[in-house]
Amino acid sequence: MDQHEKERRKQIRNELRQKQQEEFEKSLPINREIFEKLFDNLDHQLGKRNCDDTNQLTVEFLKKNKIGNIENVLSWLADHGGYCDCEILANVEEKFEN
Repeated sequence: MDQHEKERRKQIRNELRQKQQEEFEKSLPINREIFEKLFDNLDHQLGKRNCDDTNQLTVEFLKKNKIGNIENVLSWLADHGGYCDCEILANVEEKFEN
């Protein structure tokens, strides 16, 4: 494989990654900044107490921040591996680290 072919493949990979990131951003049911605040809040709250295998802390955060589409957000979180507060922190937060 020559240098030109390597560069072309690298460009294709970068374009694919960019497209995946754009699709992920479009799929978000709420603003990215709200998600980041949610993760910070969960990190803080779960540092003080253990996860009770519910998404109660997430629901409280969303209500406190006057999020109107809570069911959509919870469904989106579940679709991305976040069924309870600690899973939201463990499985979903990493998807935002791009």
